[in-house]
Amino acid sequence: MLYFTKWKIILVLGLCLIGAAFAAPNLFSAKSLTSLPSWIPNQQVNLGLDLRGGAHLLLEVDVKAVIKKRMDTLQDDVRQVLRRQQPQIGYAGGLNIKGKTLTLRIRKQEQYADALSRIKKLASPIQTSLFSGVAEKDIEVVETGNMGIEVNLTEASVDHLVKSSVSQSIEVIRKRIDNMGTTEPTIQQQGQDRVLVQVPGLGDTERLEKLIGKTAVLTFHLVDASMTAKQALASRPPAGSEILYEHPPEGPPIPVLIKKRAMVSGENLTSAQPSFDQRTGQPVVTFGFDTVGGKRFGKVTQANVGRRFAIILDREVISAPVIQEAILGGSGQISGNFTVKETNDLSIMLRAGALPAPLTIVQRSVVGPGLGADQIASGQIASVIGLVGVVVFILITYGLFGVFANLALGVNLILIFGILSMLQATLTLPGIAGIVLTIGMAVDANVLIFERIREEIRNGKSPMASVEAGYSRALGTILDANITTFIAASLLFLMGSGPVRGFAVTLAIGIITSVFTAFTLTRMIVVWWLRSRRPKAIPL
Repeated sequence: MLYFTKWKIILVLGLCLIGAAFAAPNLFSAKSLTSLPSWIPNQQVNLGLDLRGGAHLLLEVDVKAVIKKRMDTLQDDVRQVLRRQQPQIGYAGGLNIKGKTLTLRIRKQEQYADALSRIKKLASPIQTSLFSGVAEKDIEVVETGNMGIEVNLTEASVDHLVKSSVSQSIEVIRKRIDNMGTTEPTIQQQGQDRVLVQVPGLGDTERLEKLIGKTAVLTFHLVDASMTAKQALASRPPAGSEILYEHPPEGPPIPVLIKKRAMVSGENLTSAQPSFDQRTGQPVVTFGFDTVGGKRFGKVTQANVGRRFAIILDREVISAPVIQEAILGGSGQISGNFTVKETNDLSIMLRAGALPAPLTIVQRSVVGPGLGADQIASGQIASVIGLVGVVVFILITYGLFGVFANLALGVNLILIFGILSMLQATLTLPGIAGIVLTIGMAVDANVLIFERIREEIRNGKSPMASVEAGYSRALGTILDANITTFIAASLLFLMGSGPVRGFAVTLAIGIITSVFTAFTLTRMIVVWWLRSRRPKAIPL
């Protein structure tokens, strides 16, 4: 027990030196670190929004848009089952949507039962609970009399749609922000239909709003050549067509009459990169489709050479060029009087995918670095006070062994910051609280060991035997106490969010480093002292 082989000594000292190497960059400015060779650790602890400042946005998912999108899909599904299947079933007055209800009236009495059966088959089960085992239907079909049918979205369906939209929005937002090159953004759900976004160190909130606020639904439509857009505005667009607008940098919006049916959608995109047109030198976005999208894009362009093909982003015409030849390679480019910054942001949005619904900014703010500096200063003061208090107490109580424990405590703090830097974890104000708590907890293991050594000395054992018994018999208690605390920190990390996770990270790291320094490192120091001094009594 009181013998350390050379490889164990090298391993312990090596871990301490590695921790110090990764913690050292935090003592220098970011500018000075850029001049260091790449093989030297140069990563610093990331500061959270509350310490560093940055952008804060609270977004709300447009629930009405989510419901409308589902109702439009339901309307198309009902139309398909009634018109595409044989025999066709006619309905009078169209398929009318009001809120979460679709109504229609069947023309022929003998087809009414068949229509009900077909529409009811559109219902899909929704699992509302992991434990209930009961799945509710997403739609409810009701007979309203006089051959009328009412199709309603159920509450379970609406709740499922909102939850799915929020979850998907969080993933899309995360991809878009990660592509900006920022570190450790906080993106989490708040309430039922809101998303909180915090990006430390980002002061350009306008760009952030544009980047995550756009739905980024990209579709490709044929331009309707049956009439001009002006004629359609003067009368009405043909069935299956609509008018959207192209917004040039100068001049009024230009109306474009397009086919409603999308020939190709952005769901098939596999790549999108900012580039420059080789002929004009203008900034463009080059894109590529997957196998399915490439074949579809090739067939559409091959069958419509000479026709205009509109590129639509969020129901706005980006451009509507004439198809000069078939595009069979599954790739192309989007041009539209972009700036370099706009092509970069557009490519980010297309790579990250489309939002399932529009997002409304409920709250926006910029946290200034001055507030963060005050909080850092307060945290430093609290840490120093706690550290000094613990150091003085240990020195007074345990003398020389208190020096050993304080040395281990200093190494413990270095290792904590080294691991935070290595993992590129984000340090928040609650994280500082976790470090302060670690300072108080770090000496608990040494107190258990030293008190156990005192007890063995009182029982008449020799110094060597007392130290060996103190470390071996206290190990079980130390592990029990720290494992239970580590489990609590893990649950906080898994189930918590934001500040709670920041606290859990520093607490968990502190527990691991505390056990290493308080038990292994101090034992190595004590063994070295015992073998070099051969004391007749332990100064405890």
